[in-house]
Amino acid sequence: MSYKKKNTASFGKRQEYSVIAELLKRNFDIYTTLVDDKGIDCIIRLNDKKYLDIQIKARSETAKQWSRFAALSFTTRKNFFFIFYTEKNKRFWVIPSKNVKRLGSKNKSGKYKGKITLNLPTIDKGKKAKIFKKYRDGFELLGSQDNRD
Repeated sequence: MSYKKKNTASFGKRQEYSVIAELLKRNFDIYTTLVDDKGIDCIIRLNDKKYLDIQIKARSETAKQWSRFAALSFTTRKNFFFIFYTEKNKRFWVIPSKNVKRLGSKNKSGKYKGKITLNLPTIDKGKKAKIFKKYRDGFELLGSQDNRD
C-alpha cells in the first residue's frame, strides 16, 4: 500500500482521535468504543445517570465537496450527537441528531434513497451561516442543562 493511500485510509480514524482530544481538552469524561457497529464513536458521561452517544464525521481539505456529509443513516435520540469536522476550514460542528435530520435533506432516489445529506456552510456570511452558527465549535451544547439532568 502506498503512503498516500494509507494516509487517506487513516484520515477518518485520525480525525476521530482529534475530536476525542478536543473533548478531553474541554474536560469531558470520554469513553471510546472498540467497534463502530452502532454508529457510536465515543460516549460522553455527563453524570452517574446521563451520557451522550457521539458519531464523528470528517471531510478532508482535498475532498471535492468538503462541506457535504452524505448517506447518513441514523435514528434520532435526545442523547445522540454528531460532531462534524471540516479540515478545509478547520471547523468542528456539534449538532444534535434531531437537528441533523431537520437541517439535512432526505435523498429521494438512487442508491442512497432515504438517507440524509447535510451540507454545512462554506463561508461565515449569509442565511446558512446564521442557521448553523450555534453549532460551529458548539461544544457547550454537549454539556447543556437539557443533557445534564
